[in-house]
Amino acid sequence: MTMTEVRGLPSTAAIGRARVTIELKQFFRDRNSALWNFAFPVILLVIFGSVFGGQDIAPGITFAQYFVAGMIASGVLYTSFQNLAIAIPLEREDGTLKRLQGTPMPKAAYFIGKIGTVVVVYVAQVTILTAVGIVFYGVSMPSTATQWFTFVWASVLGLVSCTLLGIAFSVVPRTGRGASAIVSPIVLVLQFTSGVFFVFDQLPHWMQVFSSLFPLKWLAQAMRSVFLPESAAAMGASGTWELGMCALVLAIWCVIGLVLALVYFRWTPRGSD
Repeated sequence: MTMTEVRGLPSTAAIGRARVTIELKQFFRDRNSALWNFAFPVILLVIFGSVFGGQDIAPGITFAQYFVAGMIASGVLYTSFQNLAIAIPLEREDGTLKRLQGTPMPKAAYFIGKIGTVVVVYVAQVTILTAVGIVFYGVSMPSTATQWFTFVWASVLGLVSCTLLGIAFSVVPRTGRGASAIVSPIVLVLQFTSGVFFVFDQLPHWMQVFSSLFPLKWLAQAMRSVFLPESAAAMGASGTWELGMCALVLAIWCVIGLVLALVYFRWTPRGSD
């Protein structure tokens, strides 16, 4: 029994669960932002699916099937890295973080709230995206337990690494209003270079090398192994899915993100201490 339980105080986990509820309410109250968060991947699927969806990138593999895998990987980046790297600077600038820092609330509860929101939004986003893909573009879902297992561990490692990186990167924008202008181009560049919008092996070699330094390339590759047949692995640079390497790189980025978040995260704006 912990000291908090002896004194009748809520535990960090209980406060964290309450923070998840608060964070979700705040997320959905901003209707424009919430709607865009779910609509943007669908809009991209509709655009690219309408233009290229019926074309085969390999025998029996449509571009729509390929694109959905990449957009699910991008969804991890949207809901975790992009959302946190934009939302946290806004909360830091308007004093929300400083007020929370001054309360008895365990600091870990704040991050539990953010992580819980990321997971809920990601699940909802993937559900909507795959439903649109299935209904309108004939996208096939994973059919084996191995594929579903890969989907789960890739999602978990991707969410953890990108969430930690988003928390760490939130110190880069000097103002909350300027965060979007810094974060959104980074996400867009990673999408273009990681084979989300184009077949990866058709990208220039330097672009393939560049993208291999970042988690999105490996996350997208793992997701393609889930949604594409084994024969599609030949479209990769090595001719295989390299799932072991995907897991290793994503795990390394989890560690890097944790270290950066612990070292650089700030509760108050720079220069206000």
